[in-house]
Amino acid sequence: MTNLIVVGMQWGDEGKGKIVDLLCPAFDAVVRYQGGHNAGHTVKFGDRHFALRLIPSGILHAGQPCVMGNGMVVAPDALFEELDQLQAAGVETAGRLFVSNRAQALLPIHADLDQAREKAAGGGKVGTTGRGIGPAYEMKTARYGLRLSELASPRLEERLRAQMVRIEAELTALGGEPLGAPSRLADQCRAWHERLAPYLADTEHLLHGWIDAGKTLLFEGAQGSLLDVDHGTYPFVTSSSPTAGGASTGTGVAPSAIGGVLGIVKAYTTRVGGGPFPGELAGEAGEFLRRRGNEFGTVTGRPRRCGWFDAVAVRYAVRLNGTRALALTKLDVLDTLAEIPVCVAYRHRGEVLSNFPSCLDTLEAVEPVYEVLEGWREDTSGILDFARLPKAARAYIAFLEEQVGSRVALLSTGPRREETIVAPEGPLVDWLGSRLETVLAQRGA
Repeated sequence: MTNLIVVGMQWGDEGKGKIVDLLCPAFDAVVRYQGGHNAGHTVKFGDRHFALRLIPSGILHAGQPCVMGNGMVVAPDALFEELDQLQAAGVETAGRLFVSNRAQALLPIHADLDQAREKAAGGGKVGTTGRGIGPAYEMKTARYGLRLSELASPRLEERLRAQMVRIEAELTALGGEPLGAPSRLADQCRAWHERLAPYLADTEHLLHGWIDAGKTLLFEGAQGSLLDVDHGTYPFVTSSSPTAGGASTGTGVAPSAIGGVLGIVKAYTTRVGGGPFPGELAGEAGEFLRRRGNEFGTVTGRPRRCGWFDAVAVRYAVRLNGTRALALTKLDVLDTLAEIPVCVAYRHRGEVLSNFPSCLDTLEAVEPVYEVLEGWREDTSGILDFARLPKAARAYIAFLEEQVGSRVALLSTGPRREETIVAPEGPLVDWLGSRLETVLAQRGA
């Protein structure tokens, strides 16, 4: 019985939502372990389309429990908006959604500071969504934060005042407005807590109980490995740990209880926000990938920066996460191309680098070294069997596997959950065993 982590291998937006949604029936519960409402999961099946920001993708499967772990920062108003949208769509969440009482509360004052910082940074901005994720994690690490269970604390105003004093000093220095007395925000927090109360739980105890009972868990994060606060392209990163290690700290489940890591990777590369992107395509090729791949943010609508597949970056992410198997998404975006370049190394001051640089200055100065593969110029959308893929498409997949050191176990050939090839053998089959049949049944095979 293997508990599995799903991790993005690039800068996010790899299609984790679809893959988690596809795998959900093979697991007893889905657990989100980090991030906030600055990232979204898009899930499509049949003629239905959902954009989730905080709630795990498993909520779309009737009866499946979903957990929001202690590693998250949760804006109550954003969570309620999402709950209301699901309710309107006929998705029941009561008794199925469990929110960690240790998760941090993301408050409007965090978003105020986030936006003021980005505005003041000018051309040096990080490229955040302005939703307050970074400041909320800062308050947590500085031990001034509020857990969701503390939104009705007798000391609430005192705790809020401590945060507001710190935030207001920087906010007004950046040209923002004073925050005022904490009493008004305290009233709002108490109202939020009243509505949150039915969902709050000691999720660490809950998860341990499920594991002891032999239940299987599917862990999902937000963003991607290259946005990890420790291992990503710092400082152009998120403020938490989307890598596999974050699943343990963000849920309280020990690494020994987790059996595998499935990496999600696009057949090309995208990035949102600021920071280095060695293979970024600024011209017609980049616009082609953006338009054909519909590369616009699920939450923000921002256009994504696009480039060819970067094997150096993914190789690094595979090692970071211990990824034995990959889900390759958006292969069909490349269907019309006669040639497809793949970045296999970087060149820096005459030296060829096969490893991902830790120094930002180096990464900003490298030039990609490409190997050009033959395109297939055939429609792959909706194919459900590896053997039916064009020969050149299979060769492209095999080349990526060799370059990054991990096998492709799932292949997405379209945006809907039904449009997915499942490898008949390999790590995914080893992990899921007979449970793989439920995945195939949902896919429609």
